[in-house]
Amino acid sequence: MLAKAAPEPMESLPTRLPDTPVVLDRREGPFGEVVLRERGEHFEIIANGCFLMDTSDGRSERLLIDAALAALPPGRTGPSVLIGGLGVGFSLVRAAEEERWGRITVVEREQAIVDWHLAGPLDRISGPALTDPRTGILHADLVAHLRTTTERYDALCLDIDNGPDWTVTEGNESLYSPAGLGSCRDRLTPGGVLAVWSAQPSPAFERALRNAGFSGVRAEEVAVARGVPDVVHLALRAP
Repeated sequence: MLAKAAPEPMESLPTRLPDTPVVLDRREGPFGEVVLRERGEHFEIIANGCFLMDTSDGRSERLLIDAALAALPPGRTGPSVLIGGLGVGFSLVRAAEEERWGRITVVEREQAIVDWHLAGPLDRISGPALTDPRTGILHADLVAHLRTTTERYDALCLDIDNGPDWTVTEGNESLYSPAGLGSCRDRLTPGGVLAVWSAQPSPAFERALRNAGFSGVRAEEVAVARGVPDVVHLALRAP
C-alpha cells in the first residue's frame, strides 16, 4: 500500500495589521486629490497627501461649536451658525445635538466628502445630523462664499485647514489675510462670534484678528497625546 504524499504547505495569507490604512475612495477634484482611508475602526481624510483629520478624537472639533455658542451674547434666540468644512462630521453633529442653535449651514468644497457622508461610510457618524431640518449643506468654496454671499450668521465656525499657519491649499491663505478676515467680520451679525480651529496656537493670527477689528480675542486649547495642543481661536464682532 502506497503511503499518501504529504500535502503541499499552503502559502500563508497576508494579514492586515490593525494600524495599516486601507483606501476606501480616492477622488481628483478641482483642488486636488482627496482620499478616504480606514485605519482599524477609524476613518481618515487626506488632501493632496496632507493629513487633515480622523475620527479618533473629536474633542477640539466639538469645542469649536461649544465655545462659539458660549461666547454669544446672552438672550440670543435660535442663533444661526455657518460651519466651514464638513470633514468627518464631528462639528456638524455637535451643532445638531444642541437644540439652542437655529439654522445650521455647512459649507464644503469637496463633493467627495459630501458624498462620503450622504451615501458612504461617514453616514454612520453624521446621518442623524444631516437629516435634521435645521441643517443645510452648501457645496461651495468657503473663501468665495464668505466674499460673495449677503447672508449673515451669528457664528462662523471654520475648520478647513490645519490652522492659519498651515493651509491645505494656497488659495486658503487669503481667508486669514486682512481682506479675508474682513469678509468674516462682514458676514457676522453684531456681537457675532468667529471661531477658527488650529492644530497649534498662533499668536500671529491673534494679532491679525485684533488688527481686523475683532474684540475679545482669545484661544481655548485641547491637550493632545503628543505635541502642541489643538486650539480654537475666538473673536467677536463689535455689537
